Amino acid sequence: MTLTATARPTQVSRRKMIAGAALITLIGAIALDTKIVTIGGEDDLRQQAFNPDLFGAQEFPRIRDIITQQAADASTLMQALHMDKAAAIAKYGTMTGAFPVLSVSVTGTVAPGKSGIFPIVVHGLPKDVKIRLQTGPAINGTELRDAVGDIAFGAFKNQIEFQDAGAGINRAMSAAVLTDLDRAALPGRTVSATGAFTMINPKSWLITPVSLLVKG
Repeated sequence: MTLTATARPTQVSRRKMIAGAALITLIGAIALDTKIVTIGGEDDLRQQAFNPDLFGAQEFPRIRDIITQQAADASTLMQALHMDKAAAIAKYGTMTGAFPVLSVSVTGTVAPGKSGIFPIVVHGLPKDVKIRLQTGPAINGTELRDAVGDIAFGAFKNQIEFQDAGAGINRAMSAAVLTDLDRAALPGRTVSATGAFTMINPKSWLITPVSLLVKG
């Protein structure tokens, strides 16, 4: 007959106690080596990645105020450019690369447009000067990013982030200014707009607005 040795109750309890103590020690060591990250806190990796829409929402009010403050009406700007181009750029805008971005306010009658871009007939300007206003839904260009002169490429990780910053600002503007705009009803109506444009052709201005008032 074979006899099987059975552990005494005290030995079993001692083993359980040792195992439990070891588990508690392990959990404590893990806790000491673990950093708790609050969602949305500064250690949240999602917050460390560049967020163009958050950037745009933060920057647009400041950009709107600067463009509004430095904008000239279209006739004044046209005359200033004719008299002293460099002085006009310094007063009403900024140089960004090869072309200046200028701030302007216009009031005029909307002509039929296409793809959200509408010609504006502004009285007092030469007939060969074409002014257009882009109203979206898609807003193109980086005029709003560049108009203030202090959002520089060096502040971003790469060219993609720099471009995304401009797109984020455009989306923030569109949400604030163009959300309820009835584009189909614009032709024939009078609008007052303030915004910025890149002066590639002195006689062709495509304005990205920071404010827009439809009259009538």
